[in-house]
Amino acid sequence: MIQFHTIDVMMPQLDFDQVRSWITSVIEGEGYEVGELHYYFCGDDTLLNINRGRLGHDFYTDIVTFPLGDCETYISSEFCLSLDRIAENSLTFGRTFESELLRVIIHGVLHLVGFDDLTDNDREAMRNKEENCLELFYNKLNIR
Repeated sequence: MIQFHTIDVMMPQLDFDQVRSWITSVIEGEGYEVGELHYYFCGDDTLLNINRGRLGHDFYTDIVTFPLGDCETYISSEFCLSLDRIAENSLTFGRTFESELLRVIIHGVLHLVGFDDLTDNDREAMRNKEENCLELFYNKLNIR
């Protein structure tokens, strides 16, 4: 089950059925099954408060991921995404808002299936996998 929620922002304009199918394809392609995934879209201040309160981190970020289990077979998690940060990053990196939003949506999943971004090599592998996943999304739709 993959669900999308908002906290203090408007729901972004995406075809969520397509996004669900894409997330499922990525997870299954990595050898896992979809468990329970909840995406919470919010603003910078809300995510900063979550980051401070639950992780003790005092900085803005685009996503925080809270696994709901060991994720050995089933990928289950809550993801909190700042639409403010995603919009700013889309400008910084020269991407459309949709493309950056999709990148962040799959970034959280990739953490749960074993990708990390702590070292330069890890970040490069994560970015390459994100790009591969975005290509999968857009190729399924025959757009780009």
